[in-house]
Amino acid sequence: MTKRFGVVLVSHVEELAYGAYKLVKESATETPLTYAGGTDDGAIGSSFDKIMQAVEENEADYLYAFYDLGSAKMTLEMVSEMSEKSVEIVDCAFIEGAYTASVLINGGNDKQAIDDQLAPLKIK
Repeated sequence: MTKRFGVVLVSHVEELAYGAYKLVKESATETPLTYAGGTDDGAIGSSFDKIMQAVEENEADYLYAFYDLGSAKMTLEMVSEMSEKSVEIVDCAFIEGAYTASVLINGGNDKQAIDDQLAPLKIK
């Protein structure tokens, strides 16, 4: 069953992406949540293929995507152009933003409520 909203976590380090996933999943057990970390060969960086897989494997149609550094954002932008899913790349604190969005999604909030709560966390 497809869910309306989900979250994708992208980090340059696989362990950081997985750690953020574990932290968020503790409180947002029903939120569709996927992650991608590191390069294809396990180094620090970002991988188009890993990020595309995280987007495509997420059960949701509309994804809030959170990232740790700029090149992850650039790769997310490329993925969002190639995916048929709606991917909103959120420029805010990685952990706090992902946690906030995931918990609100888990609680059944609508897009406006999620966006309103993310607004103070955005990086300007």
